[in-house]
Amino acid sequence: MADLTGGQALVRALAAHGVTQAFGIPGTHNLEIYRHLAAYGIAHLNPRHEQGAGYAADAYARVTGRPGVALTTTGPALLNIAAAVGQAYSDSVPLLVVSPGMPLRHPRQPTGLLHEMRSQTDALRAVAAFSHRVSTVEEIGAAVARAFTLFRTGRPRPAHIEVPLDLLTEAAEAGPVPLAPPAPWAAPDAGALAAAAAALRDARRPALVLGGGARAAAPECRELAEQLGAVVLTTANGKGTVAETHPLALGVSLHSPAVRDWLAHECDALLAVGTELAESDTWTTEPLAVAGPLIRADIDPAQTYAGRPADIALVGSARETVRALLGETAAAARDTGAAVRGTAAAAGTVAALRAGRDAETADRDARWLPYLRALRAELAADAVLTSDSAQCCYYGALPHLPLGPEGRYLHPTGFGTLGYALPAAIGAKTAAPERQVVALSGDGGLQFSVQELATAVQLRLPLPVVVFDNGGYGEIRDEMTARGDTPTAVDLPPPGVPPVDLAALARAYGGHGARAGTPAELADALHKALRTPGPTVITVPEEPAR
Repeated sequence: MADLTGGQALVRALAAHGVTQAFGIPGTHNLEIYRHLAAYGIAHLNPRHEQGAGYAADAYARVTGRPGVALTTTGPALLNIAAAVGQAYSDSVPLLVVSPGMPLRHPRQPTGLLHEMRSQTDALRAVAAFSHRVSTVEEIGAAVARAFTLFRTGRPRPAHIEVPLDLLTEAAEAGPVPLAPPAPWAAPDAGALAAAAAALRDARRPALVLGGGARAAAPECRELAEQLGAVVLTTANGKGTVAETHPLALGVSLHSPAVRDWLAHECDALLAVGTELAESDTWTTEPLAVAGPLIRADIDPAQTYAGRPADIALVGSARETVRALLGETAAAARDTGAAVRGTAAAAGTVAALRAGRDAETADRDARWLPYLRALRAELAADAVLTSDSAQCCYYGALPHLPLGPEGRYLHPTGFGTLGYALPAAIGAKTAAPERQVVALSGDGGLQFSVQELATAVQLRLPLPVVVFDNGGYGEIRDEMTARGDTPTAVDLPPPGVPPVDLAALARAYGGHGARAGTPAELADALHKALRTPGPTVITVPEEPAR
């Protein structure tokens, strides 16, 4: 037993769980946490806004596979990060937010203490898996272990730990650090596995839908698709789990009416791995229709009956589940000729569906395709792209920029936050400084977190930020026009006000800026930006849709 302050006990517990990097902003109430970071080997990066710290920690977690940690102070700082916590919850990202709270012996009656609010834990419970307020120094280690147990043994979700600010500086016996147990990955129920394997073996036109939960089973998913001759679709979070250049891969396409029609009338068995099959995946409020049985494989039992309930439910980790299915369906692959014919037929189906999907949106998407081809040509296979909730991203890059399992595409799905791309790119570059990282955004979304250009300058590493500039909130402008409304409050800047020179703003922060009016100019600017330390904002001007 040792006497430790609450701040030291907290940092010690984080280090014991393998934390080596934190993101955040110091404040009056959390200085005792910052005092101990270096001594326990935890590096720190300070974004310019707590929301940026949350998005950076989110991306760090997605790239490394380890929980991201963000530190805030009390009150407004914690509320600033709440949007990032909500995004991490939506995308099943292991994000730990640590903050001080009002003193343990603070009266219930408000006293006007700095940053005082009615209940930080109630606020964070609304967006996190849990918010845990500790009451002793010794409890801090157990609270950290609780968070890491959640991250390791179930569907990863964000968590919040609040340490009363008097406990942070109070010394008390802390005891040994409790450690979260390793994940007990059990295979799904044998009967359900047998039923799922039989349905997939018997299917003539099977398909897989791979969500973010399938990423850990990428090789197994590809092998299963090839064994079955199955069409492979992904959600935004599953993008690239199977290389999108593979002949069986249709990529991010559940939003396509042609693809959904094929699933509803032709697909005679669908295996969905690690996905909610949510509105943010299908872009419709209607449950996904499938002609044959729907098999749902998920670590979260609730997902097997959420939305469109599973006909066959497989509860377990993606890797264990798909490996078990491979063994169960191996008999169907013994007839080599049949397997080859099935794969060829599926590849033909994929080609036809891709053509149908692209024809549906050819007029809308044509403006981005040449730029995306130029972007792809400059990127390494393992590049990381971060994305905003912008037209150029969800209409353009998600379906049309091919990616493989070596790379990553980080998109704010579901919650649909704006301002994610730039701070997420900072987190991704912090996680993998040796890999190319590129942020994709629109001008509206970028300005939600544009101050993080200053943080990117601190990294002293190449970080291109490609901004498709349509002069405002293009999606909302288009929706207003489609309703027959006069577009209102969607032009940035409003008429009569000079536009913001985003490239010049990047230079003002100490970075670099360029303008790319053609795909060739984008290729040249990106080539240079990938070799120039610091952020480079590359603006691609677009004509606003009218």
